[in-house]
Amino acid sequence: MGFLDILLGRTKPVAPDLDQLFALPSAAVTLEAAAGFRPTGMGAVCFATVEGAAFEQTHREVQALLDADTDRGDSPVELHQDDYGYSWLVSRRTPDQLPQLVNDLHAVNSSMEVNGFGPQLLCSLASFEDERGRRLALVYLYKRATFYPFAPLPGSGERRDSALELQVKATLANDLRIEQDLSRWFPVWGAPGL
Repeated sequence: MGFLDILLGRTKPVAPDLDQLFALPSAAVTLEAAAGFRPTGMGAVCFATVEGAAFEQTHREVQALLDADTDRGDSPVELHQDDYGYSWLVSRRTPDQLPQLVNDLHAVNSSMEVNGFGPQLLCSLASFEDERGRRLALVYLYKRATFYPFAPLPGSGERRDSALELQVKATLANDLRIEQDLSRWFPVWGAPGL
């Protein structure tokens, strides 16, 4: 980064650090103890939809790799497209298999990155729910290598529980690399599992 970049306020982009995903299982223990949220067993990787044979081949390889897991049972990996045109590769596990779910998310991100589709990766998420039925996602921003909580209000359209999100931010400050710029806490309306 040069002097002119500093003067103009340009910053060097943060390199993706997919190993941050492996902090989710220990963060889940903290989240359950402090706020009562437990994993649902659902996770997803969101990416900008890409056309072409190379991308389709990568998608098929990732899906075959994850579907070959004998612990998965009858829950194949699924591809969904949301109302905003983004694609979600969804993995379902039992709620007690969060480490395996994290491995799935890491494998999808890594495969796409290795095959040259890193710029299309947007985020990954793991879903949680409490005994009152409130939903929460811990969202990993691929390009920032940080997490943030997203808590949609049930039955209220596109409104979120900002107080809960800030509570989770404080709760997980020692477990996850939390995104400090709240303007980057993008709502993930229509995300699978929420």
